[in-house]
Amino acid sequence: MRPAGQQGFAVRIATARDVAPVDALLARSYPRLLRPDYPPSIMVMALPIISRAQPGLVACGTYFVVEDSDGSIIGAGGWTRAGRTPGKRPTGNIRHVVTDDRQTRRGVGRSLMSQVVRSAAMAGVLQLDCMSTRTAVPFYEAMGFTTIGPITVPLGPGIDFPAVFMRRAI
Repeated sequence: MRPAGQQGFAVRIATARDVAPVDALLARSYPRLLRPDYPPSIMVMALPIISRAQPGLVACGTYFVVEDSDGSIIGAGGWTRAGRTPGKRPTGNIRHVVTDDRQTRRGVGRSLMSQVVRSAAMAGVLQLDCMSTRTAVPFYEAMGFTTIGPITVPLGPGIDFPAVFMRRAI
């Protein structure tokens, strides 16, 4: 679907065919986008883990890609349902969002996140949680998320990634 007011790209549900292009996008963009906000010691350990597409996530039905007019993928991201806890609002988790580092500030991320929020709302989710990179905090704030506080995301034995926990009501 072509986002209202945007020309040259469209958002669609990702499929298993998109794993390799999303993998290439993550591997190319994350190092460039995250470099200003993370020291090399963290980047060298975290990038091999976080810059890989997760096939099950990409094909889950709530993960989306943004295609440029030539069919290349210039953005990706989605959400998954959080475990249900009695008395807690139905919650979704924002998952593995990326915009091509050469395409930032064109509305790619905004169009993608708008589709993610619509999809989650249609599924009955009332709140979205996000473990944002330091780099993406201003973007998520612009999308209506509130910073809860700093967190550490364990990526593997001895590999901890500093992030920011954010939340948005739908």
